[in-house]
Amino acid sequence: MGHKEDLLEGAKRCLLEKGYGRTTARDIVAASGTNLASIGYHYGSKEALLQQAFLAVTEEWGEAVGPAGSGEEKRELPADPYQRFHAVWEQVIAAAGPSRPVWKLQTEIVTRLDDDEKLREAIKEPQREGRLGMAEGFLGIDPEAEPEKARVAGLLCQALVAGVMIQWMVDPDTAPTADDLTEGLKVLMGEGN
Repeated sequence: MGHKEDLLEGAKRCLLEKGYGRTTARDIVAASGTNLASIGYHYGSKEALLQQAFLAVTEEWGEAVGPAGSGEEKRELPADPYQRFHAVWEQVIAAAGPSRPVWKLQTEIVTRLDDDEKLREAIKEPQREGRLGMAEGFLGIDPEAEPEKARVAGLLCQALVAGVMIQWMVDPDTAPTADDLTEGLKVLMGEGN
């Protein structure tokens, strides 16, 4: 790896260990084995590097958690919508503990958006892309073939993932299981208890 990649990897580690607000340029340099000047040369600023690192962390989370998988790990989702929903949530919830640092970082980023317009702008488009990725990875909806269906399904998936992960952060003992979420969906659809 070159300095650019080393910086990105170091910044990702710092974000997950220290958070966005507490990560300094010197922290990144120490974690990456590079030098301060390389941050400006490759990314323009520490903030631009941290934005790229944050986006990389969230993208990696999505790839790791996505129930449909990719490449050799690609898994077939059940055809039945309730079974598919359950399979998706089993995968997401299984990653709740290990992905806690990612969600802690996500929560910190959200609290910064009102005061950091550059950060807000930097994550808008990747957030839209992430929604479409969730529609495709979680539900098997092709965003190119069915763009509106993928958009609205992605909005719902993103809202559910954020809400479920926050519940797992607050109180894992009472946070929803895949069974709870599936039964809740059935109730909403008028088919449950």
